[in-house]
Amino acid sequence: MAFIVLLGPKHSGKTSAGAALARRLTLQFYDLDMLIEERTGKSPRTLYRAGPEIFRREEVGALTALLDKTGGGILAGGGGIIDNPPALSRLQDHVTVALEVSAETAWARIAGGGKELPPFLRGESMEASKEKHRILHEERSGAYRIFARYRICAEGKSSEELAAELCRLVQGAAGL
Repeated sequence: MAFIVLLGPKHSGKTSAGAALARRLTLQFYDLDMLIEERTGKSPRTLYRAGPEIFRREEVGALTALLDKTGGGILAGGGGIIDNPPALSRLQDHVTVALEVSAETAWARIAGGGKELPPFLRGESMEASKEKHRILHEERSGAYRIFARYRICAEGKSSEELAAELCRLVQGAAGL
């Protein structure tokens, strides 16, 4: 059985929709960022601060370990995996679905989360950070539209609504 891999920009709902889909299909759920942290003992942000190439190498390592030892399930990819060609090449034989939300929705989730902004979004001001995010979000969204086999508009939908839609979309494709 192939993995169903949820892709999309940061804060598009991959983790919450993936967990809901896994419950619905009684499959194992994996979050790539969590796998990276379990494997390295460091958060993705810490690894990224050490260097984007270090983070990307660990991202490929965690993804490879999962795909090599596990027969399938639901995987939430990291928001920037689209910028990691070796990781993307590992996903070619799996069912990929891009979750799409507007840059405004994603920014509201990022800025409203009460956490420190990721290192790659930090600007001289909050407005500069928001603009950096918008540009990156639009670039990555376009790349996900090209790479993913399927696309779903996640705007304004709950994780359960997304799981129901995902279920209908991928059941035949993933051999479920």
